[in-house]
Amino acid sequence: MKIAVIGTGYVGLVTGTCLAETGNNVICVDIVEEKVNKMKAGQLPIYEPGLDVLFHRNIAQGRLSFTTNLAEGIEDAQIIFMALPTPPGGDGAADLSYILGAAKDISKLITEYKVIVNKSTVPVGTADKVAAVFKEHTNIEVDVVSNPEFLREGVAVDDFMKPDRVVIGTGSEKAKKLMGELYAPYVRQGNPIYYMDERSSELTKYAANSFLATKITFMNEVANLCEIVGADVDAVRKGIGSDDRIGKRFLFPGIGYGGSCFPKDVQALEKAAVEHKYDFKILKAVMDVNEKQKTVLTDKVLKYYKGDVKGKKFALWGLAFKPETDDIREAPALYIINDLLAGGAEVTVFDPEAMGNVRALLGDKIGYAKDQYEALEGADALLIATEWSVFRNPDFEKMEEVLKNKVVFDGRNLFDLQKMIDLGYYYNSIGRKIVS
Repeated sequence: MKIAVIGTGYVGLVTGTCLAETGNNVICVDIVEEKVNKMKAGQLPIYEPGLDVLFHRNIAQGRLSFTTNLAEGIEDAQIIFMALPTPPGGDGAADLSYILGAAKDISKLITEYKVIVNKSTVPVGTADKVAAVFKEHTNIEVDVVSNPEFLREGVAVDDFMKPDRVVIGTGSEKAKKLMGELYAPYVRQGNPIYYMDERSSELTKYAANSFLATKITFMNEVANLCEIVGADVDAVRKGIGSDDRIGKRFLFPGIGYGGSCFPKDVQALEKAAVEHKYDFKILKAVMDVNEKQKTVLTDKVLKYYKGDVKGKKFALWGLAFKPETDDIREAPALYIINDLLAGGAEVTVFDPEAMGNVRALLGDKIGYAKDQYEALEGADALLIATEWSVFRNPDFEKMEEVLKNKVVFDGRNLFDLQKMIDLGYYYNSIGRKIVS
C-alpha cells in the first residue's frame, strides 16, 4: 500500500519504518526541515534498539522517504496516519490542536477517498472531532479510524512487528478491510486484531496505560510499607507475582514512572472523567503517589546526611526514564538532580544514551562523565536512577577505588543485599532493609 505518516516523533518514525519493512511505500511528513534533511541523509533522530537496521534498509530500497511538503506526502496515499503530539494542556487535558490542525490542512488537499488514522493517544471522542473537521472543509469521502499504538520504548520494533494485539476502531467496512490488509503481515502467528467502535478504541489505550501505571504505583506503595514494617519487597513481589491473576510484570518497585506516555495518559484520562462528571478516585491517588515517589531517593539521601548536602558530590547513574531509550521526559533522574542542586550539592552523571538530551536541558549545571566509573571519582555517594544492564554487574573493586565513600542509594534495586554486606557498603534501596 501507499502510506503517509504525519509526524516523525517516536511513534510516527517507528510506525512508518515498520510499515515500510513489510513492503509498503511510506512517506513520512514533518514540518521541521532540519530533522527531515537529517533523516534523508540516513540519520536517526531517536535511539531505539533495532530501528536503525530497518530505517537504513528501507531508505536504501526506496520504500521509506521523508518530506516537509504535506501535499506531496499525502497525494497518493491510501491511508494517512496522524502521529502527532497530544501534550497535556494547563488543565491536564490532552491538547488536540496539532491533530485538528493537521486534519484541516489535509482536508483542503485531498481529491479522493482516504482512510485517516489517529495513531496518537487521544481522548474519547477525538475521531468524531477529526471527522467533523473533514466534513466542514471537504466533500471528499474519508473514514476516520482510531488505531492506538502499544509500543514500549526499548522494544518498540518488536512490539510493532509482532504485536500482542492490534486495536482498530471504525464503523466503516471499507476502512476495516483496508486496515485488516495492512496489518495482516504482522499477525500471522495468530495474535488478534480487535475491531471495535472508535470511542472504545480510544478508551482502550488510556485504560491500558493507566492500569499499568496503577500497578507500578501499587507496588511502590507496598515497597514503602515494607521499609516501615521490616518486610522485603523482593519476597513480596515474588509471592504475589506468581499468581497468574496478577502476573509478574510491572511489579518492580522504584522511584516512580516517567516517560512520554504514563504521566500524560493517566492525567488525560482523569481529566476526561472530570469533564464527564465522574470522580476517578484511583487515578488521582496514582498521580499523587507517583509524584511523591520521584523524590523518595533524595529523601533517603537527605536523611543520611541529616538534611545537609551542601558541598557534597554525588554520582548519578542513569538519566533516561527507563533503559534502552534516550527519552528523558518526566524522568525521575531529573527530579533527583534538581533536588540535589537545590541543596547545594554537585552532581556528575552518566547514561549510555541520554546524556545529550540532558546536556541540552541542563547545560553546565552538572558534570558529564565519559563512563560510569569516571562519574564516581571523588563522589561522596552513588545514586542509581535507571536500570541499564551495564549497571547491574559493575566492577566493585574499581568503584571502591574511585568513590570517596562506599555509599550507594539505589532507586532500582540492582544489587544483592548480601553481596553489599560482604563488600562493606552502606546500601539503601527501595522496600528492602538498609545495609550498613
